[in-house]
Amino acid sequence: MKLNLFRLALLFTGSLAFAQENNDQALLEKAQEIHENVITIDTHADININNFKKERNYTMDLGNQVTLPKMEAGGLDVAWFIVYTGQDELTEEGFKNAYENAMSKFDAIHKLVEDFAPNQIGLATNSQEVRKLVSEGKKVAMIGVENGYSVGLDVENVEKFYDLGARYMSLAHQGHSQLSDSNTGEENDEWMHNGLSDLGKEVIAEMNRLGMMIDVSHPSKEAIKQMFELSKAPLIASHSSARELCNHSRNLDDELLMLFKKHGGVVQTVAFSAYVNTEKDKAFSEASEKVYEEKAAEMNFEILPRDTVRALSNTERNAYYADYQKVRNAASPDIELLKEEIEPVGVSDFVDHIDYMVDLIGIEHVGISSDFDGGGGIDGWEDASETLNITKELVKRGYTEEEIAKLWGENLLRVMDEVDAVAAELQKA
Repeated sequence: MKLNLFRLALLFTGSLAFAQENNDQALLEKAQEIHENVITIDTHADININNFKKERNYTMDLGNQVTLPKMEAGGLDVAWFIVYTGQDELTEEGFKNAYENAMSKFDAIHKLVEDFAPNQIGLATNSQEVRKLVSEGKKVAMIGVENGYSVGLDVENVEKFYDLGARYMSLAHQGHSQLSDSNTGEENDEWMHNGLSDLGKEVIAEMNRLGMMIDVSHPSKEAIKQMFELSKAPLIASHSSARELCNHSRNLDDELLMLFKKHGGVVQTVAFSAYVNTEKDKAFSEASEKVYEEKAAEMNFEILPRDTVRALSNTERNAYYADYQKVRNAASPDIELLKEEIEPVGVSDFVDHIDYMVDLIGIEHVGISSDFDGGGGIDGWEDASETLNITKELVKRGYTEEEIAKLWGENLLRVMDEVDAVAAELQKA
């Protein structure tokens, strides 16, 4: 009798495992079908100009998180490449260097789409161009400017950036710019403009006139509220998550999120582990740092403090990150073993933020971003090749194809159309 019960238990367990396997396969197949049907847009991927040369570029499977092979493998259709400039002193020399850095990144992106891979990827500046390129089977590059510091004191530079393809810009980054206070002012409650400067307000008006989306990721809360008051067009947060779930100054609190519901626009939830779950990120990061330090020592590479890295020139910083990425790649097997001991921030944690914002402000105002090659990446979406895993989790939670299409790109494309419509009216006037 005991033997028969044992056999029944084995059969029952086997049946459950078989059923679970069938469910997992069905889930994967449904996710794959939806993923192929929708336009997938990641609104924030940083670039290193050293990866935009004839001998080394995105047509190759480089060590960074976004390349054309990785976009293809993960089914990522559109990547917004970022013209990022770190914050420096508000001086003539600082503005000149920032402008030159920005122009070098515009040039790099144009080389990719015009010289290195014109048959694989094209530059889009509006929703129609996005849809056309995707229908042709091409990947899509779009351009965002991170930190209006590179505008300097000349508002005409906004139009220069627009003409080069920029379709969103944030007015600050880590530190107050000449245009706007940064979220970093929260740390010591120290502010330069109490929101936007007069020049920043001029830039907002110029972005509205041109049809460039205003990005609220990084500026201070007061600056963001003033942007909502001044802008005649909807705003975006190119890479921010929900502060209620993760109390970080880079995230948006409920008051700011509700402004997106009131005024339109879209918040692109960001897969930056420290902004998704600070506690989990801290525990895993501290353990990971020990692994990286050991591997760096083996490779005769010195890991520098963040403040030291920020103080480097753009060329030095790019070279440092390239070498550091080699260390991280070499340490990858050890990091995988570490995950069995300490749970990292993962796809489920990330989609919790999507769920929260969808419930609070509606699915029409939520999107997706990675911040790849700028510190972003979570377990399960560590580079563009794993993009399907986000769709899979959304399917698992019951989102429909129509809803997933909105989250992955339709919301963002709608906002672009609305911003273009406002610009057309302003230019008529």
